[in-house]
Amino acid sequence: MKKLSQLEVGKKAIIKEFTDLEMSVKLMEMGCLPGEEIRVERVAPLGDPIAINVSGYMLSLRKQEASTIILQ
Repeated sequence: MKKLSQLEVGKKAIIKEFTDLEMSVKLMEMGCLPGEEIRVERVAPLGDPIAINVSGYMLSLRKQEASTIILQ
């Protein structure tokens, strides 16, 4: 079970599910839907936040938010 917060820069994965129901609603409204391909574009020097590419646009997430996304 790999989390988005553990994915390395430049790597791609598919969103499988979420661990936090409340956070999942927020993430799905931003386009992070199960089955979507996601790619880590950049990580801030201290590791928080991270920039991802999902549904054709860039999205910045805190590491805590990214840790609620489980990847396939």
